[in-house]
Amino acid sequence: MVKDKLQVPVFVTGIERSGSSIIARILSLCGGFTGDVNNMYRNIKIGELVNGYYISFGINPNGQFPLPDTEMILIPSDWRKRVENILFEQKYDGSKIWIYKDSRLCQIWPIWNYAFPNARWIIVRRRTGDIIDSCQQTDYMNAYKNERIQKSIGVDNTRDGWLWWVHRHEKLFVEMIENGLNCKIVWPERMVYGDYHQIYEVLDWIGLSWNKDLINIIDPLLWNSRQKMERNK
Repeated sequence: MVKDKLQVPVFVTGIERSGSSIIARILSLCGGFTGDVNNMYRNIKIGELVNGYYISFGINPNGQFPLPDTEMILIPSDWRKRVENILFEQKYDGSKIWIYKDSRLCQIWPIWNYAFPNARWIIVRRRTGDIIDSCQQTDYMNAYKNERIQKSIGVDNTRDGWLWWVHRHEKLFVEMIENGLNCKIVWPERMVYGDYHQIYEVLDWIGLSWNKDLINIIDPLLWNSRQKMERNK
């Protein structure tokens, strides 16, 4: 493998529980290279690399609490090489656009921006109330049930804890944009109502092509969200 064949990456990030997994899946189905992924469409080995970074600085790798301070982040000089090595081990040959999806990308964006300054970033968004509801209904999203954590951020209940967490991420998105990262924002909720225009625009932006037959794969994945929205009307 010739390393100068590594294409400009596409990073998919956003507040967890926002729908970044389905966006990554669409990009993969349209021809992007995601490598060996888990059921959330995160590259397993690159995810382990990020886990190790968090743990080495005493930060919980689940990305819930505490969050890294982007002004204090230490940037590993060999981050790009370590990521490249993982891709090459997973048989990446440079013929496809490669994609890494991880909600924590935005939390340590200076590292990724240093390693891949020409990357294209997809920031996945969702309404704040819907994110909070999803967090409260998801077992592994449990940080802000902890009264000690609530007290440390100045709140007294779980919902306000998740609200604080969402607002911290929104500030990170502003940081990314203000620092010149090449970002595009996507709201997957629009697909629930049959509006795929943002996805078409993203695919065109990164150089992938939509296949109309993918609707038959993607639309069933949105069924639960559609039913929930119908109940809430």
